[in-house]
Parts: sequence; C-alpha cells; structure tokens
Amino acid sequence: MIDYFFQLLDHTYKILFLLIPVLVSVAMVVWLDRRVWAFVQKRRGPNVVGPFGLLQSLADALKYIFKEIIIPASANKVIFILAPIVTMTLALVAWAVIPFSNEFVLADINVGILYLFAISSLGVYGIIMGGWASNSKYPFLGAIRSAAQMVSYEVSIGVIIINVLLIVGSLNLTDIVLAQSKIWFIIPLFPMFIIFFISALAETNRPPFDLPEAEAELVAGYQTEYSGMMYAMFWLGEYANILLMCAMGSILFLGGWLSPIELYPFNLVPSPIWLILKILMLFIIFALVKAIVPRYRYDQLMKLGWKIFLPFSLLWVVLTSSYLFYFDLLPKN
Repeated sequence: MIDYFFQLLDHTYKILFLLIPVLVSVAMVVWLDRRVWAFVQKRRGPNVVGPFGLLQSLADALKYIFKEIIIPASANKVIFILAPIVTMTLALVAWAVIPFSNEFVLADINVGILYLFAISSLGVYGIIMGGWASNSKYPFLGAIRSAAQMVSYEVSIGVIIINVLLIVGSLNLTDIVLAQSKIWFIIPLFPMFIIFFISALAETNRPPFDLPEAEAELVAGYQTEYSGMMYAMFWLGEYANILLMCAMGSILFLGGWLSPIELYPFNLVPSPIWLILKILMLFIIFALVKAIVPRYRYDQLMKLGWKIFLPFSLLWVVLTSSYLFYFDLLPKN
C-alpha cells in the first residue's frame, strides 16, 4: 500500500512537472503571438502590463476567471459544459509522450506517434460538442466546418508521417529523434515538411484556415455562445494544440532535442533547450503566417487538402519507399 502511494506520488509529480510549464508556455506564446503581429503590422502590441507587456496574458486570464459564465437557455447544458473541458484535456494529455531529451519523457511508449495522431484526431470532438450543444446556427456551422477541415488535413498528416516511419522503422518518438543524428529529415523530406506545416495550420484552425471561427461570417464560430473560463479553456486548448504541432514538426523533421552543430559551445546547451528553441521558431512562423496571409475561402481549403496535398503526399510515399527498397535502406527491425 505504501509502495503504491509513493508510486502514485511520483507519477503526480511528473505530470505536474510537465503540465505546469505547458500552461505557462501557452500564456507566454500568446504574448509572443501578439508581439509578432504587432511587429509585422508596425504596431506596439502588449507593452503596458508588466515589463514589455509580459503580464498581459496574466491580466487576460484574471479577466476570464472573474467574468460571468452564461449558458444559453436552449443549450444542452451537460454537453455545453463538457465541450471546453474535452478540448483542453485532450490538448494537454498529448504532451505525455513528447520527449524533451533521451531521458526526459513522461511516457516513452513504443507507439508514441500513433498516440499523438489519435489524440489530435479526437480534438475535433470538443469543437463539435460545443457547436452542437449551443443550439445556435453560427456555432453549429463553425463546428461542421471544423469537423470537415480537421478530418481532411489529418489524412494528409497521416500520409506524411508514413514517410518518416518508412525511414525509421519505429513508432517511438525517441527512436525517430535518434534516427536524425546524422541528417535531419527536413532535408530528404523537405516537401513533406512544408505540407505538414500547412496542414498543421489547418488542423489547429489557424489563419489563413481559421474558417470555423471566422468573425466576418460566423461571429466567433463554435465559441460564439461561450464566455468566462469556458471560453478561456477553448483558447488554452487551441494554443496547446498549436505548440503540440510545433513539437511534432520539430521531432519529425528538425531533429527534436538534437543540437544542429555538435561542436563547442553548442554541445553544452541542454537537450530540452534545443527542442524548446525549435518549437518557438516554428511558432513564430505560425504567427507570421497569421499576420501576412489572407484567409482562404472554404472551397479553396478543401481543394488544397484533397486535390493537391493528399495526391502529392501519396506520391512521395511511393517515391520514398521505392528509393529505400532499391538501395536496400529499409529498416531491418
């Protein structure tokens, strides 16, 4: 009984050690997001609350905490409340398999990439639940858009991941990172990295693919009827998913925690720092895209996913497997 208690305490400590930095990081990247937009558009951005506006996200969080939560009279109250909880929970539990170094990973499971793909696929349920339970036409339209959009681009992401798995021969994320010790996969799979990045934008409802919450058409889409902390939970889940996609891109194509140069002083930098820097680099590109690229029409979004990305990804799988087979480079295990 005592051993079980200490084991439970150890697991709780590890979970908190991971979740608290993720939640703090979400607050900080919101600040970074706004600063990047301001830089591109020649505005100041957050600069009043705290030094350089660093406490603006904290002020926003306090505002959400004290705002009244309003549930529409005609809404399905149980599902309406569950929707943001599901969205935020799924976004956070996915981080359990992200390896920050060869030793520092909460759950180093053999099917880590499948776990990530499954969790990211389930994320659409929170949005559909929120849109349907609101019993309002704009949230429902936003939820339907999100379902079609996320399913469409998950197919492309799945095919892209097959290219990486063909080279590595393992579903373990640590093995995928270690397989890039000689060359990062962004070099041989550069077109797949570009498609993965664009698909990640669509998967997380980021501009120019933010059609499920397009304010010019749907007010705020599936979030229209939400307020207070319930709205903030959707917001937390969205940014946690964005960081997760940046982490996946870093692990699959940019060598994860591996240093770009194995020379002094680069080899003195701790492994988790390299992964964090790569995640931040991808996030800044996410923010730049939002500030620069105009929103797509929905028909253009579907055409890009089904008629361009999917056929090209399938073709690249054939080329990758043919190359590996011809030169006898397929994994032996």
